[in-house]
Amino acid sequence: MFLHRLLRHTTFDENIGIAIDNMRANKLRSALTMLGVVIGVATVMTMASIARGVREQILNTLEIAGPTTFYVMKVFSHQPHNPEALPKWVRIRPDLTEAEAAAIARLPEIQYGSIWNQVMGRLDYQGARTQPTTIYGADAGFTQLMGGELSEGRWFTPAEERSGAAVAVLLDSHGRRLFGRLDPIGKTLLIAGKPVQVIGLYEPPANIFTPPGAETGAVVPYRFADHAYYIDKTNMLFIGVKPRPGVSVAAAQEAVTVQLRELRKLRPADGSTFDLITQDQILDVFNSITGVFFFVMLVLASVALMVGGIGVMAIMMVSVTDRTREIGIRKAMGATRGDIQMQFLIEAATLTGMGGIVGIALGLATGTAATRLLNIQASPPWGLTLIAVVVSVGIGLVFGVLPARRAARLDPIEALRYE
Repeated sequence: MFLHRLLRHTTFDENIGIAIDNMRANKLRSALTMLGVVIGVATVMTMASIARGVREQILNTLEIAGPTTFYVMKVFSHQPHNPEALPKWVRIRPDLTEAEAAAIARLPEIQYGSIWNQVMGRLDYQGARTQPTTIYGADAGFTQLMGGELSEGRWFTPAEERSGAAVAVLLDSHGRRLFGRLDPIGKTLLIAGKPVQVIGLYEPPANIFTPPGAETGAVVPYRFADHAYYIDKTNMLFIGVKPRPGVSVAAAQEAVTVQLRELRKLRPADGSTFDLITQDQILDVFNSITGVFFFVMLVLASVALMVGGIGVMAIMMVSVTDRTREIGIRKAMGATRGDIQMQFLIEAATLTGMGGIVGIALGLATGTAATRLLNIQASPPWGLTLIAVVVSVGIGLVFGVLPARRAARLDPIEALRYE
């Protein structure tokens, strides 16, 4: 059957059949040839799955906080400033204060305004410890910005907030893990080395972006965190603001800007000594970070694909030499240069196309495992899947041109004499 295919003019489908027959006859060689393509495509698919999953979770989290929510910071930068080596223009800016947050909260355009801070630390109860996690210094309105709800216990009382009481609301999963079958409410544990009493357990929204270390480990009163821990007031201190229903972000930001400039006694010609960050700006920062990350992965994957393409070309050159007599027979039976060239181009494309399919399957499986490990819900990047198939086939066509042309140019008489 295989010889019958070769002794006449072959169609596109028959050329694919010939390619598959040759791959079966040279399994190890074909597998090694496809390896570079498999690695390259799998890398792209894995990174695409992770990047897409994280982006979807970020968008979901921003939706939870509300599209109108914005933040006031001392300074906003794509890269956090080193608190030990701040540039002069940052140092001269005053730190945000509770009084400023309270003044913002009283504005008629504002529904919620409160000053929060953040530190990183472990939760520790009788030798059971978590990994370093985010600890918020906030107030009882925490869920207005972060969503979620209490699963047990209560939030802080006004008296606890004013006094900076050593109380905390833990992430529900951390509380269950640390205390096991014990009821966490009323127990004392160490939060970043400080003894704190548990008064509640917090269940975050199911779709919040929470990779390990970025999740909310505990929420304590703002004043307690301010007194108990060292706070990086340049990068980890901010005022969360939510406008009243019907008030636009622009109107709310204008009201906040006027209020803060008046409190800081800034003249009309002076620049603002604070920054306002919207949800869109947060997303832009994320896109810039993941864009660079994805670009690096794309370059590495491209190198793997290039190596795979060179391997395809080398193997096809060897295949032309091994099948010189076969080519001579086909030409003697009337096959044209175009027929021979098309046969080897299709073989190269089939080889890399199958490598691309294997790479896609491997990449999707790896990407799914990675997103689950990072606690990220993501849908497969089907659009990129189609692109990956086209690219892998294209590599076969590009790198298969030289071997195909060499095969097509063989002299039939010399080819028949080849042993």
